[in-house]
Amino acid sequence: MSQPRILILRAPGTNCDAETAFAFEAAGGKPDVLHLNRLLESPQLATDYQILCIPGGFSYGDDVAAGRIFANQIRHHLADAMQEFRAAGKLVLGICNGFQVLIKSGLLDADDAHGPSASLAWNQSHRYIDRWVDLQASGANCVFLAGIENLTLPIAHAEGQFVARDEATLDRLEEAGQLVLRYTADSNPNGSARDVAGMSDASGRVFGLMPHPERFIDPTHHPQWTRMPVGKEGAGLKLFRNAVGYFS
Repeated sequence: MSQPRILILRAPGTNCDAETAFAFEAAGGKPDVLHLNRLLESPQLATDYQILCIPGGFSYGDDVAAGRIFANQIRHHLADAMQEFRAAGKLVLGICNGFQVLIKSGLLDADDAHGPSASLAWNQSHRYIDRWVDLQASGANCVFLAGIENLTLPIAHAEGQFVARDEATLDRLEEAGQLVLRYTADSNPNGSARDVAGMSDASGRVFGLMPHPERFIDPTHHPQWTRMPVGKEGAGLKLFRNAVGYFS
């Protein structure tokens, strides 16, 4: 398959779908942007795609909690379709609000008897944060982070603090190799436990992250691009190339 199809699933309040589609197209994929209601009406549409992406924004106004309503739609109406998608060896990506959706829907880490073991809470500052951060990847098992060790990306969120039920849960996720993306020690903007900026499932094919790789596709997207070594592309494009290349 030379050009995988990407389903970018949007909802009311999503505002990064066009940029995300552009990033996947620049990486060689064939993206389609589809409203969540269309998938709720016809869940079988997902079988036409190899990659599912939930982009950033403020789905449903982030009412109740960021990503909660979108996540509930998946949990209660699309669980079978999403599990079939994962079981078929396909890829799932959640960016910022999409990460919030994935982790609250159970797609990233299966719930236990007590419910979700991890979530994304309000930043410790209790403020919306919009800045660039330095990141370290340790995702040898994560498809999206293959060949990536360090990168700089922008963030823009109010509920990005990664929290877990307890230290034992963090240890379990650590040992399973799921805590694949972290803020550098002096770059943690929100108080995330163990500096977590992104997490994958155990297979490495489902990945959620708070930073926005789609906002650093061209070198000129960086605010200090005139003072940096000139590169051919922004650091974020590599994640999309990895996803597309997985099926090429």
